[in-house]
Amino acid sequence: MQDIFSYLSVIIITYMTSLFDTLRNISLPFFTGFKVYFDLGTTTTRIAIKDKGIVLKEPSFLAYNTEVKDYIFFGTEAKNIMGKTPEFLKIIRPIISGIVSDFDAEVALIKKFIERSVSPYLQSRIFIQPPLEALAVFPVITTEIEQKAVEEAILKAQCNSVTLIKKPLASAAGCDINIFSHKPNLILDMGGGLIEISIISGGGIVTNKTLKNAGEHMDKLIANYVYLKHGVVLGEATCERLKLECFNFTGEEKIQLVRGKSLENGLPKSVKIKTSDVREALYNNFIQITDAIKELIELSPPEVVDEVFDTGIFLTGKLAAIEGLDTFLNQEVKIEVNKTPHFSDAAIYGLAVLDKEKGVVQKIASYTRN
Repeated sequence: MQDIFSYLSVIIITYMTSLFDTLRNISLPFFTGFKVYFDLGTTTTRIAIKDKGIVLKEPSFLAYNTEVKDYIFFGTEAKNIMGKTPEFLKIIRPIISGIVSDFDAEVALIKKFIERSVSPYLQSRIFIQPPLEALAVFPVITTEIEQKAVEEAILKAQCNSVTLIKKPLASAAGCDINIFSHKPNLILDMGGGLIEISIISGGGIVTNKTLKNAGEHMDKLIANYVYLKHGVVLGEATCERLKLECFNFTGEEKIQLVRGKSLENGLPKSVKIKTSDVREALYNNFIQITDAIKELIELSPPEVVDEVFDTGIFLTGKLAAIEGLDTFLNQEVKIEVNKTPHFSDAAIYGLAVLDKEKGVVQKIASYTRN
C-alpha cells in the first residue's frame, strides 16, 4: 500500500510541475510583469512603460514640511517654489551628482511619480495587480553601496524587482547603436549632475571618464559671473534659463533681461545679459570637457581611436540642446559629433530598446554584476 501511495505522489508532483511550467510560459496579463523604466537623474526623473513610451518627465525636487513631518510637493511644483518658501518648508534634492543623497526623500519621490504615471495604467486590473518589474540606469562611478541604494529605493516604492544597467550602455542603445558590436563608439552624455564620456564595445565599457562640472555646476558659474560683473544675485532657475535659451556656440548674439537682487541695496535690479557674457562664464568649463575627451582618446588603444574617428562622437543629455555645441566639439576634438533626435531621453529610450529582445537585459546585467 505504501508503494502505491509513493507512486501516486510522484505522478501528482510530476503533473503539477509540468502544469506550473506550462502556465509560466503563457503570456497572460495576470502572470506577466508590468515593465517600468527609470532614469533617476540629478535634475530630471524620467519614467517610461514598456510599449507606452515616456509617461513622466519631472524635476527631481520635493518639498518637506518640517512641522507635519511629511513631503507635500513633488516634481515641477516643488521646483517652482524653490527660494520662495517659508522656513518650515524645505526643498530637497534627493540625488546629487547621480548618487542618492537622501534615501527617504528619493523613495517618497518615486512613490509619488509612480502614483501619477504608472498607477493609471493599472486601474483596469483592480483585482489582480501584475508585479512591477523595474529597469533602471546608474552612473559608472557609483559604488556597490550606491547602486544598492538605487535598487532599494525603487523596491520600497512598490516595485517587485529591479534590474540595474550602466547608463552609458543604455544611452548608446538609445542612439540606435548595437552595443554588442565590437566596433567601438564614443558616447558623451552631458546631464545636469554628471558628464560621462565612455567608449562602448562588445556589450561593455572599454574606458570611461566622469566629470562633475555638468549642468548644475554651469548654473553656479553663471551666477558667480553676474554677481562679480553686475553686482546682482540671480536664482538657480534664472541661471538655467540663461544657459539653455541665451547661450550658444553659433555666433548668434542674444540678449535677455533678467532680474535679481542688487548687492548695493538688496532691492530688485534688472540687467541685460548677452550671449557673449554667458559664453565668457562657461568657456573654460567647456574647454575642460574637451580636454577630458582628448585625454580619454589618448589613453585608448590605437585600434579604438581609429574606429571612433570613423563613427564619431554621439552626443546625449540635456546640455546637447545648446545650439552649435556639436560644431564646437567637432572643432576642438577634430572628430565628427552626432546629435540624435531624442538626445535628452537617450538613456530611458535605450532601456526600452534593450528590453525588446529577450535575454539582452539579463546579459548586460550580468556584465554589470561582474
